[in-house]
Amino acid sequence: MMRQAGRYMKAYRDLREKYPSFRERSEIPEVAIEVSLQPWKAFQPDGVILFSDIVTPLPGIGIGMDIEEGKGPIIDSPIRTQEQVDRLHALEPETALPFIKPILQALREEVGNKSTVLGFVGAPWTLAAYAVEGKGSKDYAVIKNMAFSEPAILHALLTKLADSIATYMRYQIDCGAQVVQMFDSWAGQLSPQDYDVFALPYQQRVFQQVKATHPDTPLILLVTGSAGVLERMAKSGADIITVDWTVDMAEARHRLGHDVKVQGNLDPGVLFGVRPAHCSWRRRGGLCGGDGRVCSSVGVGQRVPIASSYPRHRHVGVRGGTNYGLVHGPCHAWVAWWRCDCRAVHPVWFRQ
Repeated sequence: MMRQAGRYMKAYRDLREKYPSFRERSEIPEVAIEVSLQPWKAFQPDGVILFSDIVTPLPGIGIGMDIEEGKGPIIDSPIRTQEQVDRLHALEPETALPFIKPILQALREEVGNKSTVLGFVGAPWTLAAYAVEGKGSKDYAVIKNMAFSEPAILHALLTKLADSIATYMRYQIDCGAQVVQMFDSWAGQLSPQDYDVFALPYQQRVFQQVKATHPDTPLILLVTGSAGVLERMAKSGADIITVDWTVDMAEARHRLGHDVKVQGNLDPGVLFGVRPAHCSWRRRGGLCGGDGRVCSSVGVGQRVPIASSYPRHRHVGVRGGTNYGLVHGPCHAWVAWWRCDCRAVHPVWFRQ
């Protein structure tokens, strides 16, 4: 579940009542540390994930925003002109995001070698979509109008966002993140041809900058609704590509090639079922990926009624067998990583 999970845990709901603002919960270090560690302390999974949001760095480059409960990010002054883009400045995470370092350092200290600490960022297109639209959208008409009528403005915005995201990604790694995932949540709204123009070049720009300084850190790319752009995602420079549950795993492996590892999403509706449903999916979906370099995970956009079933299924993961591990955290609630050759991804994450 690629959202702030934990909502199904009573401990998280109690803490949310004390700190009703998402930004409070994610930007007060002691609170964010507690939220990040709640699932780890409950289930001892293989990964602990930074509790944050993809839009967190936007104020640090000059885009004011808040995150409203039930609505998501709300931008103070949506970006619509070149003058607004010109006023944006480079991200200086040490001063703009002072809470990130103590959170990640505390997570590393707490879990030690027992689990891997994961960070995450938003991709240029997706952050631009929020910045231009002013909030989430169903059709992304405003940013597409900019893309097709004033592309120079959008390219200037995407360039600035890409450079700041690369800075933020490197900073997370320097602070303790051992794996970082980039979410291009809304790039699936683009046609393959427009993806080549407005999404892929800026994904590449981010990954190239990060790999130049941190070549050994595994990087993951997620695009919601990625079936039409899988081959293009493989060109991004990411080490691991996330696919959703509408894509057959064996087909995804064939389309992506054998140099790219795959994270495949299990339909979250399966969690309504009983244990045999999980085992059946594991045989039919996960193992048909072929050479073992496949990660299985629950899908994006989880809802509370389904999430409420997680505790009774917690043993379907590391507790359910020795062949794969479990990443369970505030942003990715259940991410079961097949071991096998995946141990090569990260020596700490995939321990012997």
